[in-house]
Amino acid sequence: MSVREEFDEWAASGRDRGMEDRHWHTAKHALARMPVEAGDVVLDLGCGSGYAGRALRETKNAGRIYGLDGSPEMTRNAAGYTDDSSVGYVVGDFGSLPFATDSIDHVWSMEAFYYAGDPHHTLEEIARVLRPGGTVYCAVDYYEENVHSHEWQESISVEMTRWDLAQYREAFREAGLHVAEQDNLPNHEIEIPPESEFPTDNWDTRQAMLERYREFGTLLTVGVAP
Repeated sequence: MSVREEFDEWAASGRDRGMEDRHWHTAKHALARMPVEAGDVVLDLGCGSGYAGRALRETKNAGRIYGLDGSPEMTRNAAGYTDDSSVGYVVGDFGSLPFATDSIDHVWSMEAFYYAGDPHHTLEEIARVLRPGGTVYCAVDYYEENVHSHEWQESISVEMTRWDLAQYREAFREAGLHVAEQDNLPNHEIEIPPESEFPTDNWDTRQAMLERYREFGTLLTVGVAP
């Protein structure tokens, strides 16, 4: 199944809103760090429901927001969640971004980058469209050190890229981006039950749940265009 087919199904069943609810726990902290200034142009890569772009408009007065997703249904849903004329959505491929060179101030991607067919080329495309000094904030929960995420590939038909922290840094640099920051953002909003309630339906031990949400959380890698 293609990315388009997979996520068209997700959007049709309302899972776009479910993803938004889960991702927001850590996404809001990463979005708050972005050095977006009034009027800046932002690309939300793998936008899903479009929540990140809308948040940057509301909290940082970003200028034009472009949400790109491989799923027409996702972009159709996202467009229906806003009447802001400065926010637009486009169906596109991560390997061929439909934007001019040096035309974007910031790129945001949350839980989407690992679906890129050629992640190295995607980073090259990001570097191409970013203006000098522009930033890319790449946030993922699916990565090598987070052992609790490894089984996710079994539940989705699209091939996913699972890099470790060093591979993310190396790939950013190979694409011509400076690595400004890399951090693990813990999820403090998921409630961790007391030890007496384990095992649960999803967790064998409380320690494993603590690792997943409090230690590993979301991996954030920040790149800057030279």
